[in-house]
Amino acid sequence: MVKVEKFIPKAIDRIKEKAKGKTIVGLSGGVDSSVCAVLAYRALGDLFFPIYIDTGLMRKGETEVIEEIFADMNLQVIHAKDRFLEALVGVKDPEEKRKIVGETFIRIFEEEARELEAEYLIQGTIYPDKIESEGGIKSHHNVGGLPEKIDFKDIIEPIDDLYKDEVREVAKALELPDEICERMPFPGPGLSVRIIGEVTEEKVDVVREANAIVEEELLEKFKPWQTFAAVVGKGTGVKGDVRVHGWIVAVRAVGSRDGMTAEALELPWETLKKIETRISGEIPSVARVLYDLSPKPPATIEFE
Repeated sequence: MVKVEKFIPKAIDRIKEKAKGKTIVGLSGGVDSSVCAVLAYRALGDLFFPIYIDTGLMRKGETEVIEEIFADMNLQVIHAKDRFLEALVGVKDPEEKRKIVGETFIRIFEEEARELEAEYLIQGTIYPDKIESEGGIKSHHNVGGLPEKIDFKDIIEPIDDLYKDEVREVAKALELPDEICERMPFPGPGLSVRIIGEVTEEKVDVVREANAIVEEELLEKFKPWQTFAAVVGKGTGVKGDVRVHGWIVAVRAVGSRDGMTAEALELPWETLKKIETRISGEIPSVARVLYDLSPKPPATIEFE
């Protein structure tokens, strides 16, 4: 376990050593990037510029929450939904999705950096991201998903030797709010990797609503490491005595320590039934709901 009292000053010194001028911090609102933002603020002061990109692939209400929490940091919010969805048209392969999202992120950061005359980018990459990308398990948009040519003098990753539970300890030591410290992991490519196959605005809307329902039913009561919903295809169903060909939504809820391994939570039947009733009832285009029992390994936590 990381010794936070030693790690924090070392991380601040590392940022000061590498960032020799104006620096952008890619802020997603998750615990990893939030820790990086606070470290960068302490290290760089007025040379620090936090930027949050709303990709249109975020969870329900995500952008509004981020704007409220980080208002005092002079946060810049870039609305880029159309740009990301256009870039993903026709793309089905999950690795290609990750690379497209990674490149789109970088290009937007580069554009903002030119406006600000910033030459450095700080990212919240953590150790499991590197392991999975380098091991070929899956590319992370901020590691294996990055394009080869990047218009920054350097990309700085202050917490890339930490596991998720260690990042949470650092977040607490930095006095970040519990809402950030205990926030569930959320994939950099967002809801695009919770959609099997091509990403469309309709599928994003379905999976966003289903995610919100799952989180409402499970987060407070069961404290999962991670829980979400994914759109995995279409299947037949009956709604109002009419045969429909609707979306199949899979629900995932796992326990883990560091994200490297995970086990599906043994949820009560009445809880699963309530989730199914809400998702199929509140989202008209959903025909059936599944619960994923797979551990990691052999499955990954996310579907893509």
